[in-house]
Amino acid sequence: MQLHFKSFGSGDPIIILHGMLGMLDNWQSFGRELSTNHLVYLIDLRNHGKSDHNQTISYTEMANDVRETMESQWMYDGAIVMGHSMGGKTAMQLALDHPSLVKMLIVVDIAPVQYQGGHEKIIEALQNINFVGINSRQEISDQLADKIDDKSIVNFLMKNLSRSKDGSFAWKMNLKAIANGYSNLLAAPTYSETPYIGPTLFIKGANSNYLASDYESRIRTWFPNAVIKTIAGAGHWVHADQPVQLKKVLEDFISEHHTS
Repeated sequence: MQLHFKSFGSGDPIIILHGMLGMLDNWQSFGRELSTNHLVYLIDLRNHGKSDHNQTISYTEMANDVRETMESQWMYDGAIVMGHSMGGKTAMQLALDHPSLVKMLIVVDIAPVQYQGGHEKIIEALQNINFVGINSRQEISDQLADKIDDKSIVNFLMKNLSRSKDGSFAWKMNLKAIANGYSNLLAAPTYSETPYIGPTLFIKGANSNYLASDYESRIRTWFPNAVIKTIAGAGHWVHADQPVQLKKVLEDFISEHHTS
């Protein structure tokens, strides 16, 4: 499956993959900051944003989608691949399955482990939205706010709302497939026969629990050359909380490992 993407800038290619229930637009501001030195590709993963819908979703499938999209853009020599949360696991899967396509791996606030969940309430709130008779975005936002206390999460989810020419609303993402495949998204990447030995950077938000120290041994097993950096003042959405610091950590790492 070839995926919807936006590209801009010039230089060595860098691919950015968003998290669950997100889309490429979440990373647009950050991507623009990188575009002075890089040809940036922001990608909508399957069942998200403007990419095609499919009944299934897994890291193996998403990594293969990214591979097909890279090849459609003649990136046979590979790219720097960066992913956040679900996108980070997809990037890890791509590096394990197709290491020649990943010049450097950058993973933002996620580990190669099975997680216990925590998005069920959000998925249920999205599923329970009744679009019948809705005339404004605010009505939908209010419905979500009744179920979800965190306003920033509500605002994040509202980016998924689309409106057709007849005025009716719908979600951009394939909510049914994401809900049905949620256990696949909680799972660890499928490990290959050999680890990924390319330059690897894991970035942790200091205020987030996603990249716990307990997971470091698993990281070292499958990504033996990994460097782990912590960004102060950042939660799980590192790019939103501390974009300047994230850019510096990223560019320092790329400069240190640049070989071409």
